[in-house]
Amino acid sequence: MNVKTLERDIKQFLEDADVLVEAPLADYTYTKVGGKADVLVFPRSYTEIEQVVAYTKENGVPLTILGNASNVIIQDGGLRGVVMILTKLDEVKVEGNRITAQSGAAIIDVSRIALDASLTGLEFACGIPGSIGGALYMNAGAYGGEVKDVLEQIVVITDTGERKVMTSEELELSYRTSILQNNNYIAVEATFILENGDQTAIKAKMDELTYLRESKQPLEYPSCGSVFQRPPGHFAGKLIMDAGLQLTRIGGVEVSGKHAGFMVNVANGTASDYINLIKHVQETVQEKFGVSLHREVRIIGDAPEQ
Repeated sequence: MNVKTLERDIKQFLEDADVLVEAPLADYTYTKVGGKADVLVFPRSYTEIEQVVAYTKENGVPLTILGNASNVIIQDGGLRGVVMILTKLDEVKVEGNRITAQSGAAIIDVSRIALDASLTGLEFACGIPGSIGGALYMNAGAYGGEVKDVLEQIVVITDTGERKVMTSEELELSYRTSILQNNNYIAVEATFILENGDQTAIKAKMDELTYLRESKQPLEYPSCGSVFQRPPGHFAGKLIMDAGLQLTRIGGVEVSGKHAGFMVNVANGTASDYINLIKHVQETVQEKFGVSLHREVRIIGDAPEQ
């Protein structure tokens, strides 16, 4: 199916302003890399998502879902078919000690809403730069807390375009994984159960974690966040530092001198630069220490044509 036909068909479900053709994905990713999407859409309702899912399935069109695109590298060849970014679905509601957030909401914003409501449990998320949907997809965590600690249930849209409620237990959340990585469901809403707390103490904890993050992470450059999972018995950043890899650069991407677990785009780098640097770091750490580093960041899309 050609792009013009795809654009015409998708505009049956979404407003013209919410459908872009041949859009550069580098404009929407934290890494500032990524080729073009054939058709990029920004749904504003669950019904629109359901319609697009049903259409792509019926017509055999590839469909990729993105939130804030903070822990993903999109290759320079871009993404075929339809790319759906959920950031316009960002409503958050507080009811008692529960917070319900749509998947396009930034988890940082949700943690701040919890603070305003004097609810404790989401302090760990005050510096995670992803969306609620992305946080569910990979059971995001930081500073000793993770999504599974406070999640009650989510609403998903299945691969056939149907809406379904899933409990936290059904998501099979563990270290940086969830069942969403395997079943092609789209998380559209999450409900968290928190505890009543002292607002001053909650703010003090968030301020402490924000200071730690800003002092230790290279936030001044585009990056994909923490690149590697924590290897059993080790810390990825320390292994990379001990291997002498800090400030190693390929193209415009380098291993951060501030935190070796991060790779930053310092000079108009490309996805290929990221991928080649990741491979180099993995090979060097394996050779020096016999430890395998497994990516936390996702790599998706097409490689550039040679």
